[in-house]
Amino acid sequence: MASTSSLSAATELPDAAEPHGAVIEAIALSKTVTTAEGAPLPILHEISFAVRPGETVAVVGASGSGKSTLLGLLAGLDTPSSGQVRLAGTDLAPLSEDRRAILRGQHLGFVFQSFQLLPALSALENVMLPLELAGRRDAAAVARSWLARVGLEHRLSHTPKHLSGGEQQRVAIARAFATSPRLVLADEPTGNLDAATGEKIIELMFALNADEGTTLILVTHDEHLAARCSRVLKLNAGRLEG
Repeated sequence: MASTSSLSAATELPDAAEPHGAVIEAIALSKTVTTAEGAPLPILHEISFAVRPGETVAVVGASGSGKSTLLGLLAGLDTPSSGQVRLAGTDLAPLSEDRRAILRGQHLGFVFQSFQLLPALSALENVMLPLELAGRRDAAAVARSWLARVGLEHRLSHTPKHLSGGEQQRVAIARAFATSPRLVLADEPTGNLDAATGEKIIELMFALNADEGTTLILVTHDEHLAARCSRVLKLNAGRLEG
């Protein structure tokens, strides 16, 4: 993770023009890794698409089709073998790791299948963390407000091990939206939840996304969840269909 000092320098990154109004754009994006035997293994092949403000986009495909790899590239958590990712008009490739972290802090929220909450921190502290890294003096008040919006105002001091899976995902959703991101990336957000809890999480996430006017890209195996999105991108063996 980038240092707090480097994250506080977020204003040093210029605002770039966004092509065609896209919040994020993939341009001929490819990723190849090397196997243990030293052979190249293509994961993604020249993926190109743009996502406009307010869209909800599902990325679907069989296991191993490259969905999570694509999400990692879009977030700047991984680097492509070729091609570009442009987030808010800025090409991620030339940026250092710290600069990519700054850009993520400005524009992105994340919701993970495994929640990715820090176990030693309370629900309140987990939601406060990205706000504090962004230099927000009102981090505690904003975090409390968001936990109330996801129905956890009575669980502020509880650490993740004392929360159910659904409650942990609600904390993760509050954390993702608390910084008012332009784009939320969700990787199998209901994958570790039972059907009833997962349905409640879906309703919550889409309601908050609509209320906040956020753009949402989610990876899912759930056809019901994908059908709720305004657009579906299908990956097949690392290639974008259609």
